[in-house]
Amino acid sequence: MPAASSARPGMSNRDLHLMACRVIASGLKDLGLMKGDVGAAVEAGAHALFMPHGLGHMMGLDVHDMEALGENYVGYSDEVKRSTQFGLAFLRFALPYKQGHVFTIEPGCYFIPELIDQWKAEKQHADFINYGEVEKYRDFGGIRIEDDLLITENGHKLLGKPIPKTVAEIEATCSAK
Repeated sequence: MPAASSARPGMSNRDLHLMACRVIASGLKDLGLMKGDVGAAVEAGAHALFMPHGLGHMMGLDVHDMEALGENYVGYSDEVKRSTQFGLAFLRFALPYKQGHVFTIEPGCYFIPELIDQWKAEKQHADFINYGEVEKYRDFGGIRIEDDLLITENGHKLLGKPIPKTVAEIEATCSAK
């Protein structure tokens, strides 16, 4: 299930981020790139080799400059603290969504050769990452698919036209041209 379809008031951006990470890790496990328990892998941060960024960010003025505006004051609270774990630490907003919030939801999957080399040399998360299989994808680059959402009273509204996401949708779009 795409992460965007679960966004609603009261759900935290951190929970949605972790849900997206579990979906990505599960797909990577199906491809043989990850192994072991997906939930444990995400909890340990092993998925961050492939998604070393937060799920998205707020939309509006200055959203890409939140670091300079005091990102921790906007996206975190006394109760919700920023993680120090690689990947999760880059989540700009971890609080629950409220009606009227506008967010990008943009999970991604990347193969960053320098990061692969570093983690492999350090044997990071070797219980969860099949480095032999990862090597086959190191020149792939990556992909990120963005949806922009308005959080509504009971859920969310997709802003803009839906983009193709499944293999069938993408192939249908390509064959129609």
